[in-house]
Amino acid sequence: MDFDKIKTAAENYKADMTKFLRDLVKIPGESCDEKGHIDRIAEEMKKLEFNKVEIDPMGNVLGYMGTGKTLIGFDAHIDTVGIGNKDNWNFDPYEGFESETEIGGRGTSDQLGGIVSAVYGAKIMKDLNLLTDKYTVLVTGTVQEEDCDGLCWQYIINEDKVRPEFVVSTEPTDGGIYRGQRGRMEIRIDVKGVSCHGSAPERGDNAIYKMADILQEVRALNENDAKDSTEIKGLVKMLDEKYNPQWKEARFLGRGTVTTSQIFYTSPSRCAVADSCAVSLDRRMTAGETWESCLDEIRALPSVKKYGDDVTVSMYEYARPSYKGLTYPIECYFPTWVIPEDHPVTSALEEAYKGLYGDTRTGNAETEEMRKARPLTDKWTFSTNGVSIMGRNEIPCIGFGPGAEAQAHAPNEKTWKDDLVRCAAVYAALPTLYCK
Repeated sequence: MDFDKIKTAAENYKADMTKFLRDLVKIPGESCDEKGHIDRIAEEMKKLEFNKVEIDPMGNVLGYMGTGKTLIGFDAHIDTVGIGNKDNWNFDPYEGFESETEIGGRGTSDQLGGIVSAVYGAKIMKDLNLLTDKYTVLVTGTVQEEDCDGLCWQYIINEDKVRPEFVVSTEPTDGGIYRGQRGRMEIRIDVKGVSCHGSAPERGDNAIYKMADILQEVRALNENDAKDSTEIKGLVKMLDEKYNPQWKEARFLGRGTVTTSQIFYTSPSRCAVADSCAVSLDRRMTAGETWESCLDEIRALPSVKKYGDDVTVSMYEYARPSYKGLTYPIECYFPTWVIPEDHPVTSALEEAYKGLYGDTRTGNAETEEMRKARPLTDKWTFSTNGVSIMGRNEIPCIGFGPGAEAQAHAPNEKTWKDDLVRCAAVYAALPTLYCK
């Protein structure tokens, strides 16, 4: 493989990729309102002569390059979060900015840059005659990830009947190769009480007080150790082989966490005892944890057992229409996933990267020191569509994408032009090395 030729081809597309990304930034595209992004991506794919470009009933765009046997996916979610408080931005988040090395604007790192590099990576494969009868490349621009990670791929796999041999997630990886992430789920606890006049609270049963007891134990679950003498053993126990057969991967991904994210109540008035209280829990899961084990863990807390039938522990469901009006309900469970460090997909991506750029992460003056201090192959802190691709459907998934995790959802978001180039080059080299 002529790595220098691939690098040169990617560098020659820097201006085109910059324009494409700046065009996307100018179009607002929050979850369930991505039509402008999808249409612009389909336009670019057709201009670059993809073999087939489709927009499915959910609103995802699927672009195919080549006609070979093995289907290899490159995924980018193309919805963004909102801009938050505009006063925190030093520039217009949709007009963005461009310097010699950077592109700024909402979605540049998270993760419109990923679709840009993937589209041009496929174009480089075509330009350099890398496409063979061994593989077809599928580039997906997927919707609603910020609302419900992985929902788009549940639809693609189950309804579009598309199942790649493996998928590269183009979420930002700070110049590294990422082979996993912690999972997450959204848990709800509901507590019932009995209202009465606030002047005689002993006549009622205050649901908020019951919830207060439960919340102290939820906090303990997150903060406690796992010693034999500890009644409520902390989630850190999953890093110990005594409690978790998957402890090695748990240590790689990091321990699970739980925190209270929302609280609700009902009461007849401010002069009455609350007759119900509910909370939302954000639960991050490491290897070896499942939605069943996480719910059972809450149900086993002493106060939850104490209050018995007055407490209900459940999982949220997501059921919001896409921009095309399609509703595809799913539980708010986003499984942990990790691909082995010696998996053929891991090895092929590492071979592609090292052949092009060497054994360490690369960056520019701002990012290089931080990147080189980290291992080349690592994991994400946040969640991605891999929760469905690999977590639910066991399709191997690996990450390599332009931009930085720390830029995600932040004001003054930006990415780096050299990241777009490097990712496009690695994407172009990967399928041939995997299929050799």
